[in-house]
Amino acid sequence: MSRSAPIILRPSRGWRGLNLTELWRFRELLFFFVWRDIKVRYKQTILGVVWVLARPVLSVVIFTLVFGKLAKMPSDGLPYPIFVLAAMIPWNFFAGALAAGSNSIQANAHLITKVYFPRLLIPIASVLSGVVDIAITFALVLVLMAWYGRIPPAHALLTVPILFIMTTIIALGMSFWLGALNVSYRDVGNIVPFLIQIWMYATPVVYPLSLVPAKWRWIVAMNPMTGVVEAFRAALFGGQWVRLPLILALFLGATFLVTGVFYFRRVESTFADTV
Repeated sequence: MSRSAPIILRPSRGWRGLNLTELWRFRELLFFFVWRDIKVRYKQTILGVVWVLARPVLSVVIFTLVFGKLAKMPSDGLPYPIFVLAAMIPWNFFAGALAAGSNSIQANAHLITKVYFPRLLIPIASVLSGVVDIAITFALVLVLMAWYGRIPPAHALLTVPILFIMTTIIALGMSFWLGALNVSYRDVGNIVPFLIQIWMYATPVVYPLSLVPAKWRWIVAMNPMTGVVEAFRAALFGGQWVRLPLILALFLGATFLVTGVFYFRRVESTFADTV
Protein backbone atom coordinates (compact mmCIF):
# COMPACT_ATOMS: atom_id res chain seq x y z
CA MET A 1 0.00 0.00 0.00
CA SER A 2 1.40 3.35 -1.00
CA ARG A 3 1.63 6.11 1.53
CA SER A 4 0.98 9.77 0.83
CA ALA A 5 3.98 12.04 1.02
CA PRO A 6 4.27 13.92 4.31
CA ILE A 7 3.59 17.65 4.37
CA ILE A 8 6.56 19.61 5.68
CA LEU A 9 6.00 23.11 7.00
CA ARG A 10 8.95 25.46 7.02
CA PRO A 11 9.14 29.05 8.31
CA SER A 12 9.00 31.65 5.59
CA ARG A 13 11.73 34.11 4.77
CA GLY A 14 11.39 37.62 3.53
CA TRP A 15 8.21 39.33 2.42
CA ARG A 16 5.43 37.11 1.13
CA GLY A 17 2.33 38.03 -0.79
CA LEU A 18 -1.25 36.92 -0.30
CA ASN A 19 -1.75 33.23 -1.01
CA LEU A 20 -5.35 33.22 -2.26
CA THR A 21 -5.25 29.51 -3.09
CA GLU A 22 -4.42 28.63 0.49
CA LEU A 23 -7.09 30.93 1.86
CA TRP A 24 -9.69 29.38 -0.44
CA ARG A 25 -8.68 25.91 0.71
CA PHE A 26 -9.38 26.96 4.31
CA ARG A 27 -12.64 28.78 3.53
CA GLU A 28 -14.70 26.45 5.74
CA LEU A 29 -12.42 27.24 8.67
CA LEU A 30 -12.98 30.95 8.01
CA PHE A 31 -16.73 30.40 8.16
CA PHE A 32 -16.29 28.52 11.45
CA PHE A 33 -14.23 31.37 12.94
CA VAL A 34 -16.82 33.95 11.91
CA TRP A 35 -19.69 31.89 13.30
CA ARG A 36 -17.75 31.24 16.51
CA ASP A 37 -17.10 34.97 17.05
CA ILE A 38 -20.77 35.78 16.49
CA LYS A 39 -21.95 33.13 18.97
CA VAL A 40 -19.38 34.12 21.60
CA ARG A 41 -20.46 37.76 21.35
CA TYR A 42 -24.05 36.99 22.36
CA LYS A 43 -23.56 33.84 24.42
CA GLN A 44 -25.15 34.01 27.88
CA THR A 45 -26.56 37.50 27.27
CA ILE A 46 -30.12 38.23 28.37
CA LEU A 47 -30.93 40.72 25.61
CA GLY A 48 -28.96 39.00 22.83
CA VAL A 49 -28.99 40.92 19.55
CA VAL A 50 -30.89 43.75 21.24
CA TRP A 51 -27.46 44.99 22.33
CA VAL A 52 -26.71 45.64 18.64
CA LEU A 53 -29.57 48.15 18.58
CA ALA A 54 -29.06 49.50 22.09
CA ARG A 55 -25.61 50.91 21.42
CA PRO A 56 -26.49 53.10 18.41
CA VAL A 57 -29.87 54.10 19.87
CA LEU A 58 -28.36 55.28 23.16
CA SER A 59 -25.54 57.04 21.30
CA VAL A 60 -28.01 58.84 19.03
CA VAL A 61 -30.10 59.96 22.02
CA ILE A 62 -27.02 61.34 23.82
CA PHE A 63 -25.56 62.99 20.72
CA THR A 64 -28.94 64.53 19.84
CA LEU A 65 -29.35 66.01 23.31
CA VAL A 66 -25.76 67.26 23.66
CA PHE A 67 -24.84 68.29 20.12
CA GLY A 68 -28.23 68.70 18.45
CA LYS A 69 -30.20 70.45 21.22
CA LEU A 70 -27.61 72.09 23.48
CA ALA A 71 -24.75 72.86 21.07
CA LYS A 72 -27.13 73.48 18.12
CA MET A 73 -24.85 71.53 15.78
CA PRO A 74 -25.85 71.94 12.11
CA SER A 75 -26.88 68.80 10.23
CA ASP A 76 -27.00 69.88 6.57
CA GLY A 77 -30.77 70.33 6.66
CA LEU A 78 -31.45 66.78 7.94
CA PRO A 79 -33.12 65.81 11.22
CA TYR A 80 -30.20 65.41 13.61
CA PRO A 81 -31.06 61.84 14.79
CA ILE A 82 -30.92 60.34 11.28
CA PHE A 83 -27.94 62.56 10.42
CA VAL A 84 -25.94 60.99 13.25
CA LEU A 85 -27.30 57.46 12.96
CA ALA A 86 -26.48 57.25 9.25
CA ALA A 87 -22.86 58.08 10.03
CA MET A 88 -22.72 55.67 12.94
CA ILE A 89 -23.51 52.65 10.75
CA PRO A 90 -20.11 52.55 9.02
CA TRP A 91 -18.31 54.06 12.00
CA ASN A 92 -19.54 51.51 14.58
CA PHE A 93 -18.68 48.68 12.21
CA PHE A 94 -15.20 50.09 11.64
CA ALA A 95 -14.55 50.77 15.33
CA GLY A 96 -15.73 47.31 16.40
CA ALA A 97 -13.75 45.60 13.64
CA LEU A 98 -10.60 47.54 14.54
CA ALA A 99 -10.91 46.70 18.23
CA ALA A 100 -11.50 43.00 17.55
CA GLY A 101 -8.93 42.72 14.75
CA SER A 102 -6.13 44.36 16.73
CA ASN A 103 -6.56 41.83 19.53
CA SER A 104 -7.42 38.83 17.35
CA ILE A 105 -3.99 37.17 17.35
CA GLN A 106 -3.66 37.43 21.13
CA ALA A 107 -7.18 36.09 21.64
CA ASN A 108 -6.40 33.01 19.50
CA ALA A 109 -2.95 32.26 20.92
CA HIS A 110 -4.09 28.79 22.01
CA LEU A 111 -4.77 27.88 18.37
CA ILE A 112 -1.68 29.49 16.85
CA THR A 113 0.68 27.54 19.08
CA LYS A 114 -0.95 24.16 18.40
CA VAL A 115 -2.08 23.81 14.79
CA TYR A 116 -1.26 25.25 11.39
CA PHE A 117 -3.71 27.27 9.31
CA PRO A 118 -3.38 30.58 7.44
CA ARG A 119 -3.01 33.17 10.20
CA LEU A 120 -4.69 35.77 7.99
CA LEU A 121 -7.99 34.00 8.68
CA ILE A 122 -8.00 35.25 12.26
CA PRO A 123 -8.21 39.04 11.67
CA ILE A 124 -10.40 38.46 8.60
CA ALA A 125 -12.92 36.52 10.72
CA SER A 126 -12.81 39.18 13.45
CA VAL A 127 -13.74 41.86 10.93
CA LEU A 128 -16.39 39.86 9.04
CA SER A 129 -18.19 38.85 12.24
CA GLY A 130 -19.37 42.46 12.54
CA VAL A 131 -21.38 42.25 9.31
CA VAL A 132 -24.39 40.93 11.25
CA ASP A 133 -24.32 43.99 13.50
CA ILE A 134 -24.13 46.41 10.59
CA ALA A 135 -27.08 44.73 8.85
CA ILE A 136 -29.27 45.08 11.95
CA THR A 137 -28.24 48.70 12.50
CA PHE A 138 -28.90 49.53 8.85
CA ALA A 139 -32.46 48.25 9.25
CA LEU A 140 -32.84 50.64 12.19
CA VAL A 141 -31.75 53.56 10.00
CA LEU A 142 -34.36 52.67 7.37
CA VAL A 143 -37.05 52.60 10.05
CA LEU A 144 -35.98 56.00 11.37
CA MET A 145 -35.86 57.44 7.86
CA ALA A 146 -39.41 56.21 7.26
CA TRP A 147 -40.45 57.89 10.51
CA TYR A 148 -39.12 61.21 9.19
CA GLY A 149 -40.61 60.63 5.74
CA ARG A 150 -37.23 60.16 4.04
CA ILE A 151 -36.92 57.65 1.18
CA PRO A 152 -33.43 56.53 0.02
CA PRO A 153 -32.76 57.19 -3.68
CA ALA A 154 -32.73 54.22 -6.05
CA HIS A 155 -28.95 54.31 -6.52
CA ALA A 156 -28.52 53.56 -2.78
CA LEU A 157 -29.15 49.89 -3.62
CA LEU A 158 -25.78 49.90 -5.42
CA THR A 159 -23.76 52.55 -3.59
CA VAL A 160 -24.45 51.42 0.00
CA PRO A 161 -23.05 47.87 -0.50
CA ILE A 162 -19.99 49.35 -2.21
CA LEU A 163 -19.44 51.65 0.77
CA PHE A 164 -19.77 48.67 3.12
CA ILE A 165 -17.05 46.92 1.14
CA MET A 166 -14.85 50.02 1.34
CA THR A 167 -15.30 50.13 5.12
CA THR A 168 -14.41 46.44 5.36
CA ILE A 169 -11.25 46.97 3.30
CA ILE A 170 -10.10 49.84 5.51
CA ALA A 171 -10.85 47.86 8.67
CA LEU A 172 -9.07 44.77 7.34
CA GLY A 173 -5.95 46.72 6.39
CA MET A 174 -5.73 48.39 9.80
CA SER A 175 -6.48 45.08 11.57
CA PHE A 176 -3.63 43.33 9.75
CA TRP A 177 -1.22 46.05 10.85
CA LEU A 178 -2.41 46.40 14.45
CA GLY A 179 -3.00 42.68 14.97
CA ALA A 180 0.57 41.87 13.92
CA LEU A 181 2.09 44.78 15.85
CA ASN A 182 0.17 43.84 18.99
CA VAL A 183 2.02 40.52 19.14
CA SER A 184 5.41 42.21 19.51
CA TYR A 185 4.33 45.45 21.16
CA ARG A 186 1.66 44.92 23.81
CA ASP A 187 1.21 48.69 24.14
CA VAL A 188 -0.84 48.53 20.93
CA GLY A 189 -3.67 46.83 22.82
CA ASN A 190 -3.80 49.76 25.25
CA ILE A 191 -3.53 52.42 22.56
CA VAL A 192 -6.27 51.14 20.24
CA PRO A 193 -9.30 51.99 22.47
CA PHE A 194 -7.96 55.52 22.96
CA LEU A 195 -7.20 55.76 19.24
CA ILE A 196 -10.76 54.75 18.33
CA GLN A 197 -12.23 57.34 20.68
CA ILE A 198 -10.11 60.17 19.24
CA TRP A 199 -10.66 58.90 15.69
CA MET A 200 -14.43 59.20 16.02
CA TYR A 201 -14.27 62.91 16.83
CA ALA A 202 -11.79 63.39 13.98
CA THR A 203 -14.47 61.91 11.69
CA PRO A 204 -17.58 63.95 10.79
CA VAL A 205 -19.98 61.71 12.68
CA VAL A 206 -21.62 64.22 15.04
CA TYR A 207 -20.89 67.22 12.82
CA PRO A 208 -21.01 67.83 9.04
CA LEU A 209 -17.87 68.20 6.95
CA SER A 210 -19.20 71.59 5.83
CA LEU A 211 -18.59 72.85 9.39
CA VAL A 212 -14.82 72.51 8.87
CA PRO A 213 -13.24 75.63 7.30
CA ALA A 214 -12.50 75.08 3.61
CA LYS A 215 -8.75 75.67 4.01
CA TRP A 216 -8.51 72.86 6.62
CA ARG A 217 -10.92 70.45 4.96
CA TRP A 218 -8.14 68.59 3.12
CA ILE A 219 -6.63 67.61 6.49
CA VAL A 220 -9.91 66.07 7.64
CA ALA A 221 -10.13 64.32 4.26
CA MET A 222 -6.87 62.49 5.02
CA ASN A 223 -8.92 60.43 7.46
CA PRO A 224 -10.23 57.55 5.28
CA MET A 225 -13.43 57.26 7.33
CA THR A 226 -14.32 60.85 6.46
CA GLY A 227 -14.93 59.88 2.85
CA VAL A 228 -16.91 56.79 3.84
CA VAL A 229 -19.16 58.63 6.31
CA GLU A 230 -19.85 61.54 3.96
CA ALA A 231 -20.50 59.20 1.04
CA PHE A 232 -22.83 57.10 3.17
CA ARG A 233 -24.94 60.15 4.01
CA ALA A 234 -24.97 61.23 0.37
CA ALA A 235 -26.05 57.74 -0.71
CA LEU A 236 -28.94 57.56 1.76
CA PHE A 237 -30.20 61.13 1.54
CA GLY A 238 -29.37 62.02 -2.05
CA GLY A 239 -26.86 64.70 -1.07
CA GLN A 240 -23.84 65.97 -2.95
CA TRP A 241 -20.87 63.61 -3.17
CA VAL A 242 -17.62 65.16 -1.92
CA ARG A 243 -14.98 63.73 -4.24
CA LEU A 244 -11.68 64.43 -2.45
CA PRO A 245 -12.46 62.54 0.80
CA LEU A 246 -13.92 59.62 -1.16
CA ILE A 247 -10.91 59.36 -3.48
CA LEU A 248 -8.53 59.51 -0.53
CA ALA A 249 -10.58 56.85 1.29
CA LEU A 250 -10.24 54.52 -1.72
CA PHE A 251 -6.51 55.16 -2.01
CA LEU A 252 -5.74 54.87 1.72
CA GLY A 253 -7.96 51.81 2.12
CA ALA A 254 -6.15 49.99 -0.70
CA THR A 255 -2.79 51.07 0.71
CA PHE A 256 -3.62 49.83 4.22
CA LEU A 257 -4.86 46.51 2.86
CA VAL A 258 -1.87 45.76 0.60
CA THR A 259 0.81 46.88 3.05
CA GLY A 260 -1.03 45.25 5.97
CA VAL A 261 -1.13 41.88 4.21
CA PHE A 262 2.56 42.02 3.33
CA TYR A 263 3.63 43.05 6.84
CA PHE A 264 1.38 40.44 8.45
CA ARG A 265 2.79 37.71 6.23
CA ARG A 266 6.29 38.94 6.95
CA VAL A 267 6.04 38.51 10.72
CA GLU A 268 3.46 35.72 11.09
CA SER A 269 6.18 33.05 11.40
CA THR A 270 7.14 34.56 14.78
CA PHE A 271 3.60 34.56 16.24
CA ALA A 272 3.82 31.10 17.84
CA ASP A 273 7.04 32.03 19.66
CA THR A 274 5.99 35.53 20.70
CA VAL A 275 2.27 35.42 21.42
